[in-house]
Amino acid sequence: MSPRENGSVGKPNASPRSPSGVAAGEGRSREDAFIQKVDICCTVYDFADRGKDSPEKERKRQVLMSLVDSIGAAEEPLTEAMMSACVHMFRVNLFRVFPPKVRSATVGASETEEDEPFFDPSWYHLQVVYELLLRFVTSPFVDPKVARKYVDSSFVSKLLDLFDSDDPRERDCLKTVLHRIYGKFMGNRPFIRKAVSNIFYRFVSEADHHNGIAELLEVFGSVISGFAKPLKEEHKLFLWKALIPLHKPKTVGVYLPQLTYCITQFIEKEPKLAGTVIRGLLKYWPVTNSQKEMMFLGELEEVLELIDMAEFQKCMVPLFRRIANCLNSSHFQVAERALFLWNNEHLFDMISQNRQVIVPLVYPALERNARLHWNQSVLNVTMNVRKMFFDMDERLLLACQSNFQVEEEKRAATEERRRLTWEQLERNADAFQPANTSFPAAPSSAPPVVPTVT
Repeated sequence: MSPRENGSVGKPNASPRSPSGVAAGEGRSREDAFIQKVDICCTVYDFADRGKDSPEKERKRQVLMSLVDSIGAAEEPLTEAMMSACVHMFRVNLFRVFPPKVRSATVGASETEEDEPFFDPSWYHLQVVYELLLRFVTSPFVDPKVARKYVDSSFVSKLLDLFDSDDPRERDCLKTVLHRIYGKFMGNRPFIRKAVSNIFYRFVSEADHHNGIAELLEVFGSVISGFAKPLKEEHKLFLWKALIPLHKPKTVGVYLPQLTYCITQFIEKEPKLAGTVIRGLLKYWPVTNSQKEMMFLGELEEVLELIDMAEFQKCMVPLFRRIANCLNSSHFQVAERALFLWNNEHLFDMISQNRQVIVPLVYPALERNARLHWNQSVLNVTMNVRKMFFDMDERLLLACQSNFQVEEEKRAATEERRRLTWEQLERNADAFQPANTSFPAAPSSAPPVVPTVT
């Protein structure tokens, strides 16, 4: 029979206040039993050796699972002592330094999404701890005002450090937990935004490697969608200083879908930000990485889908200068992807309304493609785009063609003058060259006299 049952077995001469005393005893025994289980789970085992301490490991796992069930089935609020014990147990089990061998192997490996993931041998227990943490955060019987004493900035900061884990399963759990903490503990929201911004700053400026950028961006995609209109200046600075620079690292392909989603959420909230985003893309536009350039063109098209005419006109000149460079890329996929922008109806409509500015910018690139590009597919699409311009405004296209011809003649004349100048310089150099270019031999020096000591 349990102590609680012993305490509830009546004594014949009990006072009228004994029921409340029994309830208090039951509350204390519930709290004591819960904390005792939590204390058992504070023991950390070495999972590198699977055979070591196997009975104790299994016992701990069973206790963890019973705690998950008890919080899920709770009918009374958790006391402050129970919350404190839980958060301490989370700290002991989750907050750890990652093995150096794992970290170095990951950094030195290929930086693509196809890298073989690392699976933590302790995940058998960590998974249950994360499940318990999620139940703890989402439970209606955990008062956020009381729990915030323990789920504080220090706890959140350590939790964010875990996003650099090599195990994708752990990062996936962290993503859910962080989102729930952001939703429940409203006082922690400014700190979380600032801490995540700092992670992005370090990643772009110093580390150039972080395993959890995609997961953090996925969480913030939901956070940004909940921002109120009009956007606060703090949120706009987060876009400009934290999100847009994430286009700089060479591993941007790993998290580009999540990054694009976050950026488009900002533009949907405030369409005027589209111009800011495009200027940021142009600032970090890749020059020597063709695959990254194709990614940028894809993101650019998504942004242009949301832009309005006023913002488009502010940035269309530098934008289409960059697109013209892409049209002339020797990498046929980059040139083809840039040409496919004209298939977008919204973009084509804006181009047609601003054709007096845009067509003169891109026509020389189209003409050079038609004359010089090596890829037949690019040639075919180039001819289609030229025909679209011809149908749009024949007079403008003919004027651009005439200007291009004049510029080409000027360029050819400049090159011919340069060639003749160099030939003249070479002839002058030959004429002034002395007949006897041999130099007299240097006089041979006598060997040094070594003094003798007597």
